[in-house]
Amino acid sequence: MNELHFASRIRQILNQGTGALDARVARRLEAARDTALARQRPEPAPVERWADNVLGNGWSWGGLSARVLLPALALVVAAVGIYRWQESQRLAEVVEIDSQLLTDDLPIDAYLDRGFQNWLKKRAAEQ
Repeated sequence: MNELHFASRIRQILNQGTGALDARVARRLEAARDTALARQRPEPAPVERWADNVLGNGWSWGGLSARVLLPALALVVAAVGIYRWQESQRLAEVVEIDSQLLTDDLPIDAYLDRGFQNWLKKRAAEQ
């Protein structure tokens, strides 16, 4: 007998009522039903259901777990912190270069001259 046929047969017997079953089986079925009803949780309100999904222990696709949200949030905060730190480092480098250019005795136009750039490269290679 396959599973569908077995389930169909059980359904037919249960639909007929407990009259077709002996008293011992009927009492066991009634006790199992009462136990199942006692263990059944009431349906939570929508806000409670959402909170259970977010803070619950499950990994279901229907809701996000705190085990997923907290590391993702930490990763985003770390990425933003690293980006801001790198930007401040770049700004400090630009400020340093600008201050060196402005305080140098050499005019800025000299740095734009190709011949001067080649002379600087040669001089750096010699040293």
